[in-house]
Order: sequence, then C-alpha cells, then structure tokens
Amino acid sequence: MIPVLETERLHLRGWRAADFEPYAAFYANEATAKYAGGVMSREDAWRDLATVIGQWTLRGYGFWAVEQKQSRDFIGYAGVWHPEGWPEPELGWGLVAPAHGRGFAFEAASRAREHAACAWGLKHLVSYLDPDNHPSRRLAERLGAKFEGNCDLGGDMAAAYRHPVNRGSDPITTQRSTTEPTKCP
Repeated sequence: MIPVLETERLHLRGWRAADFEPYAAFYANEATAKYAGGVMSREDAWRDLATVIGQWTLRGYGFWAVEQKQSRDFIGYAGVWHPEGWPEPELGWGLVAPAHGRGFAFEAASRAREHAACAWGLKHLVSYLDPDNHPSRRLAERLGAKFEGNCDLGGDMAAAYRHPVNRGSDPITTQRSTTEPTKCP
C-alpha cells in the first residue's frame, strides 16, 4: 500500500487512473519531458507509468503522485526511484509546467526524503540530473545536496548530487557516512 504524505500545500499519494491524462501530457510536452527521459507517445507514457507504479510492489517505495491540496489537481510526481541497474536509490521529482517556480518541488522532495529515511531507512540518497537542467540543479542545492561530479548513467551523462544524511528521527545533517557512496557505473 502506498502511504499518503501531506505538506502544507500538497498531498503525495498513490496513483489513480485519472492521473494518466496529465502524466501523458507531461511526457508529450518537450518543455517538461526534456529532462525526464524525453518526449513519449501515449503508449510509452502508459508503460512508463506502469513501471513507476510497479516499483512500489517490487521495492516497497517509489514516486508518489503529487496533487495540490486546494484544487486536488495532479501537478507531478516526487519520491524515490531505483530501477534495475541504477547504482542506488534516487530522490527525484517532476512537475507539470504550470506548477513550476512555486516551491512545490522543494516541498514534495523534502517530504519524500524525510519519509524515505524515517520509514524505509533510506538515509543516503542521490539525485541524478541532466547537467543542463539548471532549475533542478538549483533545487538539489536548495535541498542541501552537494555536487559529486558527472557520470555516465545508462548511456546518458548525469550530474550526481548527494543529499545530506538523514538519520531518521534526527534533524537532517550534512555529515557524510563512513562508507563511500556508490559511484555511477
């Protein structure tokens, strides 16, 4: 079962059939899909969403659908992504164009990261970002993540940002673990 998380302005919740239309529109729009795997057909967006939902069963965590509390509108996704072949769990986010620049991604990613540490013990997260995705790079830095360098991730260049260690009930700190983080393949 996918837990429901709440922030001041958002619900992070499980996926609904009604989310497919805005999800497909997100991936049909070059501006929003550019840094999230690229433009997809409706059929490919369907398979992608099925993969996102399936990760909850296979890993016990994943991306939530993000909706505004006030309007109940789907505005994107946020959470932890760890597909087969990925070196470690990744904190990720993506929002529909009208939701950009309003602090929603920060709010959703912060809450997802906190839950990942407290509920699932995922205290060491990374975000793999397109080197040209300057808004997400700024967001990662605002979240306290530090740039570790560029790496090849599945044939694509990615900028790796290491998030602060979250010790669960302790406040998030920027102390590094005693073990080296997993490097990109």
